[in-house]
Amino acid sequence: MPNSHPKPILNASLPAQFRRIRIELAREPGHPEGDGGFAYIIVAPLDTDDRIDPTLWREHREACRIARLRPDKRDDHGHLVHRQGGGWAFHYDAGANVPDEVGFHFADERFIAGEYVSINEGGKLHTYRVALVSHL
Repeated sequence: MPNSHPKPILNASLPAQFRRIRIELAREPGHPEGDGGFAYIIVAPLDTDDRIDPTLWREHREACRIARLRPDKRDDHGHLVHRQGGGWAFHYDAGANVPDEVGFHFADERFIAGEYVSINEGGKLHTYRVALVSHL
């Protein structure tokens, strides 16, 4: 039976441009103050403009990971994928029971603490605030 867990990544083997990015649900109906329990952890390379670097992504695809965090649920894990046409999406590992989610204009977004990004989750757009960007 194949192992369903991704291979561990040796941080020292990745370029210095790799970051750990935490985004948390921003204010929306039902969450007037936002909600840090609804979050994503993204591991991805950023360029000098703090945008996802497609060249480094291509060279290190396996290292570009996603964790989807939800209160009272098991975390779902997957990969950051670059879609035809230049868009970015989250593709979840087998058994996650979560369809791919698409970053709205992620190619143009800057991942800096305090900025906002949007994700299409099951046909509904949700806004997230970049809460933390740190080196691996």
